[in-house]
Order: sequence, then structure tokens, then C-alpha cells
Amino acid sequence: MSRAATMLIVEDEPETASLLETYFRAQGYHVFTAASGEEALSMAQAHPIDLIVLDIRLPDIDGFEVFRQLRAHRRTREIPVIFLTERRERESRLTGLEMGAHDYIPKPFSLQELRARVQNILRRSRAEPAIDSLTGLPGRPLILDYLREQLGRSDWGALLIGLHGLEAFGERYGFVARDDAIRAVGLLLSGINHENGDAFFLGHVGEGWFILIGSRHQVSAVAPQAIARLKSALPYFYPLQDMEEKPADLPLLEVATAKVEGTEGPFPDPEAVIRHLLKERAPLP
Repeated sequence: MSRAATMLIVEDEPETASLLETYFRAQGYHVFTAASGEEALSMAQAHPIDLIVLDIRLPDIDGFEVFRQLRAHRRTREIPVIFLTERRERESRLTGLEMGAHDYIPKPFSLQELRARVQNILRRSRAEPAIDSLTGLPGRPLILDYLREQLGRSDWGALLIGLHGLEAFGERYGFVARDDAIRAVGLLLSGINHENGDAFFLGHVGEGWFILIGSRHQVSAVAPQAIARLKSALPYFYPLQDMEEKPADLPLLEVATAKVEGTEGPFPDPEAVIRHLLKERAPLP
């Protein structure tokens, strides 16, 4: 890093906040802490923050509302956010990711894992934000730019495709295995795109969700191919022993998709297309 990154830790439990502040200061970060949502919003406006670790449960406004208000202001809308959640709050975590958070980590958490996730997010956001460093594919900024070009037309289509159950998979096997699975999906879809003459724009929306954009006829034609290929690859994401023994608590990975066509618009902006796809995605039988 060219300079020490500045973190804002938003956590109302004093012991946890002190632990995180001490740990990340020892790692060379500048650290601010906030014990409430309103305090966090004030600090984010007052200081140049590189990343926010944000607890969902706060004494005044919850972490989701803090995130919405951060995204509503130009100064803070691009700050990466990692949500801290209780392990049982899976739906809350999914909500955070759908809103555009960069990551989540459940409590109780490993300090080493949190540090690795912080480092990965800062590396991606500082090196080349338009390109996702995990997959090498266009990230959200380039996806939005490409979608913006399509909104004035009606003959475009988009397929969102990814893995449902990736959160539980990551909890079981670790974030490295989760990232490996995400990379594998990106490579598989890139291969399909190449087989089709690179006719599509392919990007990584985030957290293992990918988008193919092309003419609506092309998207309809390639969707079954992408789904079938990804389904056949699912067993290879698991350790061999678990695939052979199939323990009762084996986390289930499923292919999930959503599709949209320009004729379903008008969409007010490209973010509305992404929100629509994330809302409509569903696992396939």
C-alpha cells in the first residue's frame, strides 16, 4: 500500500470495538471507532475513510440504514463496507450483499480471516476498481456503464447467474474455498462466452454473481448452456471425501439465475436492472 489505510469500525460492544481497534492499529492501519450509526455517519463525512467494518445491530439506527445513508452521499458512496452479523442472521447477510456491501463476516469471527478480507477488498478498490481482482472480469462500475448504454434500446437481455448457498459453503470450508469456487464459475462462463465468439459482455457483480449481457435472443439461447455447464461442475467444488460420504450437514450449492430483457423496462438507471435481477434470482430445480 502507498499509504496506511484508514478504517472505521462501527461496533457498540466496547470489548469488541477495542479488540478490533487494537488489532488493526498493530497491523499498521489508521482506525476510527463509532458506537452508533449516527456517530459513524458523522465520522465518514469528516474523515477520508478507506473501508468500514459495520455491525448490523446498533443502538440507534441499524447497519442497513447506515449503509443506505452512506450510499446517498457522493463523499461516502464508494467506501467499501464489510457487515458484521450474528451467525444465525443469514437472511440479513443476503440483504446486505444485495444492497451492494462488499462482504460480510459472521460473529464470532476470526481476526485473521477478517484481516484477509479487509486486505483483499482494499487491494481491489485501490488497484483497479473497475476490474474485479478475484475473477479478472469487469466489476460493478464497468457493468453499470455497459448497462447504461443498453437502456435506450429494447433488444438487449441480461442473465444473472451464480451459486445459491455460497454463504453456507464458505462457513463450512472457509473463505479461500469460497473464493476458489467464485473464480471457477467466472472461468467457466468466460469459456462459454469464448465458444460463442465473445458475443456477450461478461462481468462479476460481486459475491459470486455474474452477468451476461447481449441481444435478448443471444441471452435466451446461451442461458441453458451456461446453466447445464455450471450444474455439472458443482460436485467439483467440494472436497472429494465429502462428495463420497455426503454428510448430513453438507452445505448445498445450487445454480441460481434471473433474466431480464429490455422490453420489460423502462428502467430508470442501470442500478435498477441489477436490483431487479438480484431480487428475482432463484435456485433451479
